[in-house]
Amino acid sequence: MQPLPEPLLVSEDGRFAVVQSQPWMAEALEAIQEASFPTLSREERMTKEHYLSHMRIFPEGQHAVVELPGGKVVACSTDFRTRVDFHHYQHRYIEAVAGNWLTRHDPEGDWLYGADIGVLPEYRGLGLSRLLYQARQNLARRLGLKGHVAGSMPKGYHRYASEMPIEEYVHRVVRGELQDPVLSVQLRRGYRVYGIIPDYLEDPSCLNYGVFVVWRNPEVGW
Repeated sequence: MQPLPEPLLVSEDGRFAVVQSQPWMAEALEAIQEASFPTLSREERMTKEHYLSHMRIFPEGQHAVVELPGGKVVACSTDFRTRVDFHHYQHRYIEAVAGNWLTRHDPEGDWLYGADIGVLPEYRGLGLSRLLYQARQNLARRLGLKGHVAGSMPKGYHRYASEMPIEEYVHRVVRGELQDPVLSVQLRRGYRVYGIIPDYLEDPSCLNYGVFVVWRNPEVGW
């Protein structure tokens, strides 16, 4: 077992801890990505080499959830600092993340951008994404950033695409009339929908749509 860094957060039952991702975790992080995004185009999926790049570029923004006491890596998230033009929020995922290398990370950026979050299927429903979102928001507070943004994947939309346009689907998810496996989780964590992004990425589960979501740091005005 590799030594674990100091926990940033610990689950209420003491079973899981959020830590800063370490190089020895890279293969496990790639496995989480594969399991979390099986329908995402291979060109847009993160590999262990990408995760190692993230740790070099912005180590504070890379979080992993480990199961205690063994240290098994079961969930993770990736973030970088950026500037956001809310008048021109339309963009493609792969361009924002510089081909998944995060080389567009701006050390002076005043927003965190959520590039990735995933949980192994057998560990879902245990509150691990909640821990990761809390760690991200804590990081934004600690760095004095304006908040956290992300291109949410409405992964449940493919089940309703023949019945309604994406705008109606998102509206009904926001109202709580429908549950989306990604967007609903973010809404419960205090994120708000800012807009819809066509051709955000290549994934049939969301018909390539992204939903631009925003969490504002209550400690910082903008």
